[in-house]
Amino acid sequence: MELPELKNILKRLYKGYVAKHFKRIIIALVLSLIVGASTSATAWLLDPAVKKIFIEKDKTLAWLIPIYIIFAFSTKGISLYFARINIIKVGNRISGELQKQIARVILIADIQTLDNRHSGKYISNINYDCGAVQGLVSSGVLNIMKDSFTLIGLVYLMFYQNWKLACFAMFMMPLAIFFAKNLGKRVGKVQTQAGEIAGDFTSFLSEIFKASKMIRIYQKEEEEKNNAEYFINELVKKNIKIASVMIRATPIMETLTGFMIAGFIFYSGRLISAGELEVNNFFSFLAAMMLAYQPIRSLATINMLVYQGASASKRIFAVLDNPIETKNDERLSALKIEKCNINFENVSFKYINTEERAIKKINLEIKGGLMTAFVGQSGAGKSTIINLLPRFYEIQEGKILIDQQDIHKVSLFSLRKNISLVSQDVILFDDTVKANIAYADPKASQNEIIEACRFAAADEFITKLSDGYETLIGESGVRLSGGQKQRLSIARAILKKSPIILLDEATSSLDAESEEVVQNAIANLTKNKTTLVIAHRLSTIYSADKIFFLKDGSVLDSGNHDSLMNSSVEYRSLVEKQLK
Repeated sequence: MELPELKNILKRLYKGYVAKHFKRIIIALVLSLIVGASTSATAWLLDPAVKKIFIEKDKTLAWLIPIYIIFAFSTKGISLYFARINIIKVGNRISGELQKQIARVILIADIQTLDNRHSGKYISNINYDCGAVQGLVSSGVLNIMKDSFTLIGLVYLMFYQNWKLACFAMFMMPLAIFFAKNLGKRVGKVQTQAGEIAGDFTSFLSEIFKASKMIRIYQKEEEEKNNAEYFINELVKKNIKIASVMIRATPIMETLTGFMIAGFIFYSGRLISAGELEVNNFFSFLAAMMLAYQPIRSLATINMLVYQGASASKRIFAVLDNPIETKNDERLSALKIEKCNINFENVSFKYINTEERAIKKINLEIKGGLMTAFVGQSGAGKSTIINLLPRFYEIQEGKILIDQQDIHKVSLFSLRKNISLVSQDVILFDDTVKANIAYADPKASQNEIIEACRFAAADEFITKLSDGYETLIGESGVRLSGGQKQRLSIARAILKKSPIILLDEATSSLDAESEEVVQNAIANLTKNKTTLVIAHRLSTIYSADKIFFLKDGSVLDSGNHDSLMNSSVEYRSLVEKQLK
């Protein structure tokens, strides 16, 4: 990371996040000043302690100076404690704010943006990168303030005791700064690599949890174990590299300190012999120089912490700065549903990173209150059409109208409020049955929830669960069968009471008996509502009022089932294949 980029990142971090906590930082600054003063006072007190107690044998000061020393150390400890508390709060609140912003971006980001980046990367941003920023603020900012004031106080004391010795001690500082600058650049580079590997590893863990059954049935345990070992070994290597680079400052600083103390003792001996330095001044100076070792080492390595935090901030800002194309605009008018007619006018759409359009100048006329089905081979564009209506994806050409209102000129909130979705990829939360269904309407009464479940043929199996509607269903509904999960999803859609229903392979996970019950429930649900159905199983579309037969992103033919059987050879061929 080059210096101009580093400055820009730190400037943004300060203006956008740190500046909000300016009062706490000022408090920590004042307390750091007290820490620096009390540390310097401790070193200075050795001057009168040696002279008055050991040389002049002053009995009064023999009591007072130890008390002053206790007071100095206590003041330092208390001030440092409260300074750290304040900065820790600032660091954690900034980290929390960044985590909230990333979470918000995930929740409102375009679906295509989420599709093109593994979820594990976002988890790594929240856990790993926000932690690095927290470390920069909590440790870095405090160390800069505390150690700077301490070093200034001790350097002043050294000059006060003997300016010649102080000039000798100052000679070593530029060398420490030079070495630290080079080490900091190396840390920044390795830290960036480690962050990327951490994201890849999180993605890998996410996948092996989801694919646990698949791994076992294909007997890939050994292969995935090797993959896990690869990621872990790479992460361990990078962490060792970071740690080794950071502690590389220790031998350098120790060696420099050794030269400094050796030279100091040699030069002090000559000054004492020449009568230019008293023994009490020597001990006070020595204490100041030894106490200065810790802040010098800390400040010499602070840029490593800065590079770590800046690298993490860069990855976080890349997520936050990703433009969001589909978002709610409160200035737009709300969608007004009347007949709920839907029209696609010359609509074309292409997914990111693909050259061929998924749908090509589609024209659809869907009557309100009726069931419309989309049929075709895989890749024909059925799911794309379903996803375009609630604006999960944005069209590149044409218009989509609901009751002659362009869906891009009404508020996104009002559009999605009027749409319910039941997909074959059932999404359930690790919560109770009731909570999962009430997700559609948190204010729904118990009776409304039960009624929705009865429509979806779910009430019967729910009442047989150990705790009924309060039964915890596990992550992704792992404690339920595929058909049961599907019916909960249907019940949730029913509870939303939306005028538009999207059914994407809605009955594909149900057995024949349950499917018949659910089909009847859906028939009641969709009465006087606009329903768009996608299914490969013919039982789902037999009752459709209109069917659009799609191929390669275009509409080949449309009509009801009987008319298509007579007019469309390809539709008839598709039906006959499924009947075999």
